[in-house]
Amino acid sequence: MRTITVVGASLAGLSTVRALRDQGFADRIVVVGDESHPPYDRPPLSKGFLDGSVPIAELALAAPGEDLDVDWRLGVRAEALRPGERTVLLADGSELRSDAVVIATGARARRLPGTAGIDAVHTLRSLDDAVRLRAAVATSGRRLVVVGGGFIGSEVAATASAIGHQVSLVEPEPVPLSRQFGVAVGGVLADVHREHGVQVLTGVGVAGMVAAGKGARVDLTDGRALEADVVLVAVGAAPAVEWLAGSGLDLAGGVSCDARGVTSIPGVLAVGDVARGFVPYVGAPTRIEHWTHAMRHPSVVAGALLSGGPPDAAVPATPPYVWSDQYDLRLQFAGHTQPDDAVEVVEGSLTERNFAAIYRRGGPLGRQVAVLAMNRARDFGRLRRTLQPATSPSDA
Repeated sequence: MRTITVVGASLAGLSTVRALRDQGFADRIVVVGDESHPPYDRPPLSKGFLDGSVPIAELALAAPGEDLDVDWRLGVRAEALRPGERTVLLADGSELRSDAVVIATGARARRLPGTAGIDAVHTLRSLDDAVRLRAAVATSGRRLVVVGGGFIGSEVAATASAIGHQVSLVEPEPVPLSRQFGVAVGGVLADVHREHGVQVLTGVGVAGMVAAGKGARVDLTDGRALEADVVLVAVGAAPAVEWLAGSGLDLAGGVSCDARGVTSIPGVLAVGDVARGFVPYVGAPTRIEHWTHAMRHPSVVAGALLSGGPPDAAVPATPPYVWSDQYDLRLQFAGHTQPDDAVEVVEGSLTERNFAAIYRRGGPLGRQVAVLAMNRARDFGRLRRTLQPATSPSDA
């Protein structure tokens, strides 16, 4: 193996390069990225970068002086993959033929129909998105409507409120982050938003948007209308797999692969957000979008590429982990939940906004599948070690 092409200059892409070098690959590595920026950190985009406390220079993922001996192809989009030749076709007309291809193209922000062409409507996924959004909210007191109460939407609402904006948070579910944490915890977060001046509108969706002067009008499904200077659509992300159409890969819900990132095509692997691989902890194929997964998964993928790695079943059953900072709250979550999992607060209390809770599958005495902590890091670390991975497909 003389040349490996990594498509995606993301955290997962950079981590793959580091893992390949750490595991002894000394030959040519090419990294393709459709953005012109070197790999950067995404979590601050909805927090410190948005409020100006984190400068753009601090987003760089490469360590000072780090030399991975990479052929960087930045600012050029991958348009197709010819799997038999392991050839990546680029938008500038060039082609990259390799001994192996690692797909690390991540995900793209979902958009709402009818919002294209409205200048006041933004999404937040890339650094360029964040630069535009930060410029749009640079003047204090602007009216910001956030559509979607997931991680990105909730964090932007918290950040924008803290720097003096009038924020409305629109969420079709009963409370923000209910799919991730459940209704009880989501209700606490809704109350915290309201206490900080955010108008929280739940159980209602968006019927449409229209440009209104330099801003936009957001029409809700219950007949209300919100006037906004800026709108952020934060309704999730979809795997960036369009360029792989016709490649022969299974692209339903992401690039289908095993726990090691190995796809059905020899010499083609997938890593990070774009991969819908078997997750040993979950016991089923799952697409994990967490930052920590983009850091950990590449070492397994690099091992599979260079030496075959451990068999699929031997990949560690590590619980997925994610965190979120909102106002003065630090939320930490590990594991994987389903809507009917039972939640039990085992330390602290919801009312004090200082607690640790465990999630069980199969009733109050069932398997511990996840743990959530709010401002309780020590208890989180202890309870995290009690989580129990799936032991059969029926546990998933």
